[in-house]
Amino acid sequence: MKALLVLGFAVILAPGLTAQQGGRDSVRQRSDTAEAAELRTMIEQRFSQRVQQELKLTNEQTTKLRDTQDRFGPRRRALMRQQMERRLALENQMQPGVAANQDSVRKLMDALTTGRLEVVRIQQEENRELNGFLTPVQQVRYNMMRERLLQRVGEMRREGRGMGRGRGQGMGGRGQRRRGI
Repeated sequence: MKALLVLGFAVILAPGLTAQQGGRDSVRQRSDTAEAAELRTMIEQRFSQRVQQELKLTNEQTTKLRDTQDRFGPRRRALMRQQMERRLALENQMQPGVAANQDSVRKLMDALTTGRLEVVRIQQEENRELNGFLTPVQQVRYNMMRERLLQRVGEMRREGRGMGRGRGQGMGGRGQRRRGI
């Protein structure tokens, strides 16, 4: 169950990776995208149920939290996808034995910094909204649950990146990178 939850949020937070694997059949990519969307919906529902139970939310609080997640989730996912793409581009610039393009590296570093500031801004906006219907304890617990989930997703992402480079098998089994994660 926990593995499914983490896998689902990996899909939620990193759907852009499918597009980075050039040369793949576009029908298969659409299928992966549809599967990712279906899995995202299922995982979001399960996460909402878990949050409602653990935080002992009222029906009104649950509805307001869902609305807030619907408003801020897509912005956060898009920003995280952009940040991941920037980090990957920076990694590509910094390959050993290859001279990095100084201008590109500077632009990527600046974009990463701007993206980090945007993440903080989105979190501040969301926290202001959550203050309107969650108690301070509920809000902290909610943020802690989400942070733990994001940490797990990050671990899985790091494992996944290592698969294609012979550093381990991770989730892909037999050393192959999983699509859409």
